[in-house]
Order: sequence, then structure tokens, then C-alpha cells
Amino acid sequence: MKQAIMFGAGSIGRGFIGALLEKAGWHVTFADVVESIIQEINTRRHYTVHILDRECGEMEIENISAINSGTDEVIPAIAECDLIATAVGPLVAPVIARPIAAGIQARMRDGNHSPLNIVCCENGLRTTTRLKGFVFEHLSTEEQAFAEEYAGFADCAVDRICPKSNFENPLDAAVERYAEWDVESALWKGEKPQIEGLTFVDHLPAYLERKLFTLNSGHAICAYLGYLKGYKTILESIQDPAVGGIVHAAMRESGEGLIREFSFDAGAHHAYIEKIFARLSNPYLADEVERVGREPLRKLDPADRLIKPLATADSYGLPVDHLIFGAAAALRFDCPHDKQSVEMLQKIQSDGPAAALAAYTGLTPENPLSGRILDVYRALAVV
Repeated sequence: MKQAIMFGAGSIGRGFIGALLEKAGWHVTFADVVESIIQEINTRRHYTVHILDRECGEMEIENISAINSGTDEVIPAIAECDLIATAVGPLVAPVIARPIAAGIQARMRDGNHSPLNIVCCENGLRTTTRLKGFVFEHLSTEEQAFAEEYAGFADCAVDRICPKSNFENPLDAAVERYAEWDVESALWKGEKPQIEGLTFVDHLPAYLERKLFTLNSGHAICAYLGYLKGYKTILESIQDPAVGGIVHAAMRESGEGLIREFSFDAGAHHAYIEKIFARLSNPYLADEVERVGREPLRKLDPADRLIKPLATADSYGLPVDHLIFGAAAALRFDCPHDKQSVEMLQKIQSDGPAAALAAYTGLTPENPLSGRILDVYRALAVV
């Protein structure tokens, strides 16, 4: 039986990637640091994925176990498994790199030449490639050569909304029916498994940017605008015509940039935008705006969901009037429970919004986009 280690036993790990692997006949070992979740998995050995959508359903997940990823017990598991997937957030990648490196070292000592594939199922671009860099920092030149030959670090694009849930079984997860897991074919080692919901693709950047520019961008803009207006959920926010109108128009603007960047079929991409926008209105997925908006500094990075779509569309001379709202509203995300929000607002207070915008986005005051974002930022003070 194929063995998978799922770093991260949260809603994405249990409700999305771990569930797809288990339904394809794999044994899934969840690796997490939350002891209560580890104990629940090892005691119950079962949970249900609740599909909450216009067509509801359930998936029973049983072939599972759990280990503590913060201890050395994860290393022998890595030494023998076939696949490592992660859903821990990109900021945790340097932490899990050490045990993954130790597992690769153990495989080399044991003479285990069977393929090991590692896939980071995170929101972001080339997160597996970045993890590979962190892993290789712990390996010698000889160990790096072994990893290059026998370990595949395959980037992927993932897309499924897995909102916070509250079921009698604390392991149960809620998901939408839509699911997309696209893995870069060329970086996979060995035979490609048949897993329903997983697609191997040849040109991953197009899939990565399509999701980043559409779902991730629209989701974030909706969250930041909804938060400013006092809404608690994405559903409440998107149902406000003022918020929903900006989000839909921003998706269209970013889409025009994508169509030019990747020569997408315009009609097909416009249909994709409508499908994504409809997903945000799913009445069963009352995703919290605070959760979606957290870590605003990561989302304001030049390569992430707010600035890259804006800069790409602008580079083609296209309208960006609504995409501007994303960065402007993110700068006003005042969430005392989020460390990045606190840091951002402190910098704005000490250095001013223009300096903060330049520091986090790379848009200097000389860039016309900076002035346009700051104009909207000031206007949002009265929302």
C-alpha cells in the first residue's frame, strides 16, 4: 500500500489533500504539532468530509494515522513513505525542511532508492521549489546528489475552499465540491499515480497564476473590504453590492492581464471567472473574513495575490481601477490578533503609508500605482 505523509492536519490537510489520497487507496499519516489533533486521529481513526454546496455529500476517511512532526518520530516515516504533501502555510516551510532532510539522509543510509515525491499544497507560487531550497541547506553535496536523483520536488496549484467547521467529531471537515490539484509533471519522480482530483500538467505557471489572479485575489479583496465594513464572513461581504461589484470587476481586470500573459482563450477564462465568483457566494461556506485576510504582508508581496495581478494588468496598459482596492484595503486591515497586521500598522504609523507600501510591495512613490493605491487608501478611511 502506498504511504503518504500529510504535513498539516488542518482543514486543507484533512478535507482536501489527505482525503483525496485516502480515497485513492493510500494510507495517510498526518504529521502535526497539535497534540490534541494527533490523539484524536490515532484514537478515532475515522472522520467525515462534508461537501457543502448546491449538491451536498459526504466522504468517509478511515485509512489514517498521526505522528508529531515536532519530534524525531517523523523521520523514520519519511524514510519509508512514497509521498510527502504539505498544508502548513508557506511560512512553516523552513521548519519542516529539517525533518524532511533527515528523512532523505535516512533513505540514503538505508539504500532506499524508491522514488519519494514532495508536493507543497500551499497558496503561493513555487512553494515546493522554495521548500527544496530549505531542505538542501541541511544536506551535504553527496546527499543533495542523492535527493536530485531519487526525490521529486513537484510544484503544484491547489484550489478548494475549506472553511472552519464545528462538528461533533472534531476531525470532520467541511469543503466545497469544487477541487483542483494540478501537479507539475516534469518534476515528478517515478510512476505517476492515479488519484481522482489530481491532474499532472505540463505548464504549471499558467495554472498557478490563474488561481492566484482569480480566486486568491478576489478572496483577499473581498475579505479586506468586508472587514472594513464590519462583516464577519465572505458570504456577507460578497452579498453587499458595493463589495461584490468591486470584487467581480477586479477579477475581470486581472483576467484581462492573464489572457495576454498566457494567451488564454478569452471566452473560457471569462467563464472560469464566473465560476470562481459564484463559489464565493456558496451559502454553505461562511468563511470568516478575518481568517482570509490574515498575514497581509505575505499577501502584499510583489509576487502574491494583490500586487502581481495589478502590476501585470497595468503592464499591458489595461484598466486596474478595481484591483487598486485590494492593496489599499489590505493596508487598513486592523486585526490585533494577527502579528503581520500589527507590524504593518505600526510601520504605517511610524513611517507613513507611502513608505510602508514601498517596503511591502516594492511600489515606490515614483510608481504611478503607488499614488493611486494611496488615494483609495485615504478614501477608505471613511468607509
